[in-house]
Amino acid sequence: MAQQKPQEIKQLIRLRDSDLSGEKTIYVALRSVKGVKYSLSNAICSVLNLDKHRKLGELSKEEIQKIEDVIRNPLKYNLPNWMINRRKDYETGEDKHLSSSDIKFVRENDIKRLRMIKSYRGVRHGLGLPVRGQRTANHFNKGNKTVGVQRKKPTPAKAETKGKTGK
Repeated sequence: MAQQKPQEIKQLIRLRDSDLSGEKTIYVALRSVKGVKYSLSNAICSVLNLDKHRKLGELSKEEIQKIEDVIRNPLKYNLPNWMINRRKDYETGEDKHLSSSDIKFVRENDIKRLRMIKSYRGVRHGLGLPVRGQRTANHFNKGNKTVGVQRKKPTPAKAETKGKTGK
């Protein structure tokens, strides 16, 4: 009998600006990419007919490129619209899926736009206050000085004088 040579597992896989461990399963490792969560990770494995319990380091370069393409263009692979994280983009009106550094860039631009038009949400972002209606009485006071009652320092007891008895 001929012995099978064990397949070499790559330790580090670079995918969409993220370094992923080759020891993790495909399903778990894909969730480390910013913009890919549980449902999209599961859908990627289903669309590409990959066993989600297989190690990421066992994949070939072609399979990794296909995964990256699905992350970039999920609509091209007939994934439903509700899996996309940017539906009806403000500027273009089209459905997009953002990942890695694109998410941070677009989010910053959205907040800048809200601040520029002086919407309620933009003003709250500018002041560093909660945007979605939370109360501020007990939380959101980072950097604020604590306001409260200050105790008086106890004064030492005065020594009694021997003046009246005269002895």
